[in-house]
Amino acid sequence: MAHLEFEKPLVELEARIRELKVYGVRESGFEGELGKLEDRVETLQREIYDQLTVWQKVQLSRHPDRPYFLDYVERVFDDVVELHGDRSFSDDPAIISGFARLEGRTVAIIGHQKGRTTKEKVRRNFGMAHPEGYRKAMRIMELANRFRRPVLTFIDTPGAYPGIGAEERGQSEAIGMSLAVMAGLRVPVIATVIGEGGSGGALALGVANRVLMLEFATYSVITPEGCASILWRDGAEAPKAAKQLKLLATDVVKLGVVDEVIDEPRGGAHREPDEAARHLVAAVSRHLGELEQLDERALVDQRYAKFRAMGVTTDA
Repeated sequence: MAHLEFEKPLVELEARIRELKVYGVRESGFEGELGKLEDRVETLQREIYDQLTVWQKVQLSRHPDRPYFLDYVERVFDDVVELHGDRSFSDDPAIISGFARLEGRTVAIIGHQKGRTTKEKVRRNFGMAHPEGYRKAMRIMELANRFRRPVLTFIDTPGAYPGIGAEERGQSEAIGMSLAVMAGLRVPVIATVIGEGGSGGALALGVANRVLMLEFATYSVITPEGCASILWRDGAEAPKAAKQLKLLATDVVKLGVVDEVIDEPRGGAHREPDEAARHLVAAVSRHLGELEQLDERALVDQRYAKFRAMGVTTDA
């Protein structure tokens, strides 16, 4: 498992425990030392993860071992059928979409995928979608709307790709159209931020009746590095920018941008992916059950009212 700098003491202890367990297969007498180390690991976990800084939580949202969209698909959904292409230009591997079953329900699933290996990261463009990715997502949303299937989106991107080709093919138009399409869907829509939620690239999949967010995910109009490069002309000021952006789950739920924060295992979803998936599916299923009680008009009206209410202020 990869580790961040502040996790290093914990990783070293856990490696020592694994060595003792392997050696203990052949030799006995290590039970006492093993128990002390396991107690120390539990204490160290509390000391590290209960006192994380904002920047350290941002790093956790980008952890190289953090579960990506396909990791949750494998653990949560059955009978997955992926659909490719936007029927206009090409297929964008940065966004995966299709249909699947969630506890017996047929649902549309759409999510960013960053890629795990170097080769896959390049192929999926580090989760930064081109216009054809968002147009593919819209195609799936419209299919789901036609056949009255709920739409579940999973957000994990630093932002939409800002390259010349993407701009030439209408990146801003594709994002804007995705916002409009999601706003008018007559089916339940649930968006979940599972890692990074950056800029319009995240919001393009985020206009939902319920917006959920994992505990160590982030959600912001720009990455901390991008913000720092604009405000201080120095990307190294990203930790300072992260504090100002209020991008943590605890921040955005207070602001009314997110409806619920989903607990992660201690230390982050990468430490216990199966447990993280159980928490995720429980929350999504609960909200989906509530939304299925609403009729089409109520779903559209509720979604509209939710986003119109963001940022509203009143005079004292």
